[in-house]
Amino acid sequence: MKLVTLINSALIFASITFVPGIAGAQTATTNSSEIAINSNNIPSNSTSVSYLQPFNLVNFAYQGGLKQHGIPSGKTLVSETQNRNIIAKDLVKAAINADKLPSQVLNDPNYLSAVNLQLNALPDYAAAD
Repeated sequence: MKLVTLINSALIFASITFVPGIAGAQTATTNSSEIAINSNNIPSNSTSVSYLQPFNLVNFAYQGGLKQHGIPSGKTLVSETQNRNIIAKDLVKAAINADKLPSQVLNDPNYLSAVNLQLNALPDYAAAD
């Protein structure tokens, strides 16, 4: 059951990650060839940013990595998310305070949506644990 949940989570994350990029792709025509350009994924300052993926963030919280920042671990986290006492924004804020995420992630609706999907899958993950 754990493998099925992991695969489903990966598929959901992949679809959230890639669909907006595919939809925003544009085709630029040169003299003799076409080049696909995805302007949504090219930052204006072109610096590479790396941070926790939503699955890893939720897993980190589940394992107790954000306890010092007010996020419970284990089954308490599952219960609190099911009761909507903890939502994606809460988790992201705690991760920012723990220096696990940059502050601009709080304004990224795609990231927050992906974290929310992972939180919704948390009961299945916890049951398989």
